[in-house]
Amino acid sequence: MTDHQSAIVMEEVTDPQQIAEAHARRERADRNSAWLQAHASEIYTRHRGKCIVVAGEELFVADTPEEVISMAEAAHPEDDGSLIRYIPIKKMARIYAN
Repeated sequence: MTDHQSAIVMEEVTDPQQIAEAHARRERADRNSAWLQAHASEIYTRHRGKCIVVAGEELFVADTPEEVISMAEAAHPEDDGSLIRYIPIKKMARIYAN
């Protein structure tokens, strides 16, 4: 068995501009997440087996991640808080664990 080790580097960010940019990006992601939650039942019912992106509080749907990301970035190049999801074809209980 091969021994794979990864280094973890933690840095404290103190630059006010970087902190402000991170907060603004988080706010955009939170708005996109809230929009997705408000429309989740319709989106998850209509777009099974598809990739989706929510950017600028707008939905984009395509067959591949590359295609849907390209669509979202073209429409909202300023939104660095976009969300991408794949909606499984079958609705079922899923367990996510590390």
